[in-house]
Amino acid sequence: MVAAEFIRWSPEAANLTLSNYPVRRKRMRKVLCILGLMLLTTMCTHSPSGGPTMAVADTAVALATDSPADQQVDQQQVGQPASQQVWIDPVAGDDSRTGDSRTTALRTLTEAWNRIPQGTPLTTGYELMLMAGNYPESSLPNYLESRYGTAAAPIVIQAADGVGTAVLQGDLNIYDTRYLTLQQFQIIPNPPGDAFHCEQCQHITLRGMVLSGGNREAHETVKINQSQYIFIEDSDISGADDNAIDYVAVQYGHIIGSRIHNAGDWCLYAKGGSAYLRIEGNEVFNCSTGGFTAGQGAGLEFMTSPWLHYEAYDLKFINNLVHDTAGAGMGVNGGYNILLAYNTLYRVGQNSHAVEVVYGLRSCDGNTAVCQANLDQGAWGTTVNIAQSQGEPIPDQNIAIFNNLIYNPAGYASQWQHFAIYGPRVPSAGSNLPNPVHTDINLVIQGNVIWNGSSQLPLGIEESDQGCQPSNSTCNATQLLADNWINQFEPQLVNPEANNFAPAANSNLYGAAARPIPDFSWADAPAPPLAPPGTLSNVVLSDFYGHTRAAGGPVGAFLEEGTANLTFSYLPLVVTHHTAVVGRPTKYVPHPVYLSMLSR
Repeated sequence: MVAAEFIRWSPEAANLTLSNYPVRRKRMRKVLCILGLMLLTTMCTHSPSGGPTMAVADTAVALATDSPADQQVDQQQVGQPASQQVWIDPVAGDDSRTGDSRTTALRTLTEAWNRIPQGTPLTTGYELMLMAGNYPESSLPNYLESRYGTAAAPIVIQAADGVGTAVLQGDLNIYDTRYLTLQQFQIIPNPPGDAFHCEQCQHITLRGMVLSGGNREAHETVKINQSQYIFIEDSDISGADDNAIDYVAVQYGHIIGSRIHNAGDWCLYAKGGSAYLRIEGNEVFNCSTGGFTAGQGAGLEFMTSPWLHYEAYDLKFINNLVHDTAGAGMGVNGGYNILLAYNTLYRVGQNSHAVEVVYGLRSCDGNTAVCQANLDQGAWGTTVNIAQSQGEPIPDQNIAIFNNLIYNPAGYASQWQHFAIYGPRVPSAGSNLPNPVHTDINLVIQGNVIWNGSSQLPLGIEESDQGCQPSNSTCNATQLLADNWINQFEPQLVNPEANNFAPAANSNLYGAAARPIPDFSWADAPAPPLAPPGTLSNVVLSDFYGHTRAAGGPVGAFLEEGTANLTFSYLPLVVTHHTAVVGRPTKYVPHPVYLSMLSR
């Protein structure tokens, strides 16, 4: 959907008037949340390194620091937790059995889940072992609620007989649950539909999963609301008429090494005050409105304090491959401190433009009292119902778009322009927003190689009512043409039609040196309320395959050909002294309990 539109659930899907986002209700259709566990030990915590702010364009940056998400999960203390296995066999199981072995397996996931104590922190971990086979919807819990795993006693649901051998044929709907991992099985509802919904969840991991809504028969394949420490790794998520992944008010986590595709709107976005997310090493494709956007549009009552101003804070979208999107390959819709760097975009933006920096939108979607309470705290927004207004414009600030490769081959080009960068707007009185609002304050676009249409294709900022006008020192037409390679040469890649996007031998890309990316600052973050600082360093040390980047190397996600993506090397189930660095896989020593889980 375009920036002016909002998510809509069917009336039967929610028990909330004019709700953009589903909330906890028994009658709500189950939407599957793939969950995860992070059992992690102490790590070194750094303060963000000093360095130039975004307005300083050509100064080298300091070393990267760990993201807030990685700092938090690594600080969890891991001992030697006891773990209780519960086996489930969809063919020969019996729910009257003990479930403690293959030969005494239960029949339904519902019974296995019900054996986990509810409403109290666990002192014993639970491993729900899904034996090979299809699990009909009737065997799945109608609602998974209030199970409080801990770092020392997590909950793991995993395939027992190999990757992908267990298939859930219904969706999962999870509420108020902690330290839960879903691992190496498939969720493919039959008939097709939404797969995963998770609300008010913490420390959830989806690893090695397949989640499918069919041929865009789901509304949203993965939907996560008001949750923290959410990790999606090495998974395949597809098949929504709206979004394959939709985050609202999700703080801390990552989406890495995954395939996200076949969506009628944006393939994925994080909005509604989502923050501190790293989205790296993914393949995003077959999307209609666009590939990825930081921010979009949210109802004020669905946001959580203190993230009440921007749609998105501190999102790093790096080393991704985005291809075959009708709309923009990537964008920002109401973001603060957003990095879009070292991505490869191929066949994107045919509808209009390849990259966008536009407004997010803020409405009140029915609960006026909550909207007013948030406004009283200093939030940006309104109490006006979305049915009566298009919402308030949410600006962008400190956006860094660096060292991306945007390549539209012959026969495929943006219809109107390279960029969409909106000009100033006037918000409504009482919205708490600056007046006017802008999308281009400290917007920096440098080091990008763009091959898109003819030499006459406009930048998109030529009209005086657009952003990046001559008075803007960090972004204007002269600067864009000087600091980027726009239709100067057609990139020489190995074989993009066969999904090999590495530079060819002696490629002309080696003559287009990547620019150093300045650090962010948090000094201009709005308050009250003041959101905690995110990761200020923007250094990217490796490529899509983990190859080490050198200063001045080529742009785009790929330095050279490779076969291994960012997989378990980032954040394992259990880590000893893990130290994460943006753009570089890390080594780890798995905890013995984790090894025993995988070997059973």
